Order: sequence, then structure tokens, then C-alpha cells
Amino acid sequence: MSWFKKNEGGGTNAANAFKKGKKGFLIAVVVVLLFLFFNGSYYSVKEQEQAILTMFGKVIRVDTAGLYFKIPFVQSVHMIDMTTHGIGIGYTVSNGQNVTVEDEGIMITSDFNFVDIDFYLEYKVSDPVAAYYNSEEPDIIMKNMALASIRNTVVNYPVDDVITTAKGQIQAEVKENLQRELTEKKIGLTVVNISVQDAEPPTQEIVQAFKSVETAKQGKETAVNNAKKYQSEELPKAEASADKIVQDAEASKESRIAEAQGQVARFNEMYEQYKLQPYITKKRLFYETMEDILPDLKVIITDGNTQQMLPLESFTDSE
Repeated sequence: MSWFKKNEGGGTNAANAFKKGKKGFLIAVVVVLLFLFFNGSYYSVKEQEQAILTMFGKVIRVDTAGLYFKIPFVQSVHMIDMTTHGIGIGYTVSNGQNVTVEDEGIMITSDFNFVDIDFYLEYKVSDPVAAYYNSEEPDIIMKNMALASIRNTVVNYPVDDVITTAKGQIQAEVKENLQRELTEKKIGLTVVNISVQDAEPPTQEIVQAFKSVETAKQGKETAVNNAKKYQSEELPKAEASADKIVQDAEASKESRIAEAQGQVARFNEMYEQYKLQPYITKKRLFYETMEDILPDLKVIITDGNTQQMLPLESFTDSE
């Protein structure tokens, strides 16, 4: 009996220990959840940042520098860097050295020459919400816009001005055009500054390629001019030949119409005679037809009496 009581007491202790452990675990879970709740309830925004607070994908507000509260697990915060950034156009930096990007830096001028020109573009976010939501990569879009604006501007200047005196004017025009397009596209970026880093003639390979293109253009123009010359020479001949064919056809048409009308008139005349003397007319037609078919045929007209013949001539006479 004493052994049973001792054993029963051990089971009670184990149950108590289990309850205490379960309670401690629950307390630990609650503490962790509270820590996560309060830790996720506050966020700080640095001086050069802005924060977009959203709930279920909808923008609630945009916060500047400071400490703010949000609802954990429901509201989200997106930090936007508001500092000024720079990007090279026409070159990249590799191991501290500027490396030319020919696809970007080589441009054509108004006097049909090539120039290798590099720009440095400084920009920053002007509208955090637009920069975050309106496009996935606004900086790449802005760079493509800048390239288009630069090309459209440089093409209006001769190569000597681009390399020497027109750099400031080109910079101002590019900045104005780019800023206007950024405002229209609403990607949330603004131009701080854009400057020409370098402008020089392109490499010899590019010059040679340009000469090849010009030679091909001249060949094209020569071929077009030769074709136009041939056209101007042959077209009048073709038109004259066509006019002659039309005139001949018209003449043939008029001739056949006149011939047909004459045959109709002759037929009508013969028909009138036929109505007066049908028998005589038939005979006449017969004799005329036989004369046409057998021109050497001698026709003797008789009333059936061999003693009377018209015309009177010997049967033995031969021509």
C-alpha cells in the first residue's frame, strides 16, 4: 500500500511538470507574438528616403523621415531612395576606366558625319508612388528616353559644332526634351542635370563603315537615276506605239463599218430590183457569181432555139 502511494505521488509530479512546461511554452509563444507584433508595428524612415504605406495593395500614405506605426501583417511599407543617382550614356565604368559603348555613343550629325559623344545623367525620384507602381524599371526607361532625346538633338548640329562650341546648347535642349517626356510618361523620375563628358570623332573602323554606307547610297542613287532616264526615254516610245495601235484600230473600225454600210446599201438596192423582177434578178446574180468563180467561162444566152444566140460568135473560134 505504501508503494502504491509513492508511485501515485510520482505520477502527480510528472503531470504537474507537464502542465508547467505547457504553460511556459504558451507564455513563450505569446511573448514571441507580442514581440513580432510590436516590432512590426513601427518603422522608421531615413532622411534621404520616403516610405509608401499600403494595405491590400492600396496606397494609404507616403511618409517622409521619422518613426511611424502600421498594422502588422496587414499593412506593408515600401522604402524609396530619394537621393540623386548618376548614369553614363555612351560609356560604362570598368575597373576605374571608362569603356565606350558604341551602340550608345556613336551618333550622326546634320552634315552626315559620325561623332562619339558621351553624357552623364543625374536624376532622382520625384514621385515615389509613380516610380514604384507605374513601371518595373523606371531608370532603364529613362535611359532609353535620354538616348532618343540626345540623338534627336545631335542630328541638328554639324560635327564641328558638336565637338566644340555647341555642347552647352545641346545639353540644355536634351535636358528640356527629356524632362518634358518624363513628365508626360509619369514614371516618377526627374532630371537633375545632364552634361557632355566627351565628344570626338569615332574610330577608323566606324569611319570606314560610314564610307561604305555612303558608297552604297550613291550606288542606289545612280541606279535610280539610270532607271528614271531609261523610263523617260522608253515611255514616250511606248506611248507613241500605243497611240499608233489605237489609231490603226480606229481606222480599221471605221473602214469595216463603211464597208458593212456599203454592203447593206448594195443589198437593199438589189432587193428593190429583186422585188420588181425576181426572176431576172436571180439570173443576173447567178451569172455574176459564175463570172466571179470562173472568169474564163463563156456565157451564151439563148431562148432554146440554137439558131438564135446572143452573142453571135463561132463555136470554133478560140482566143
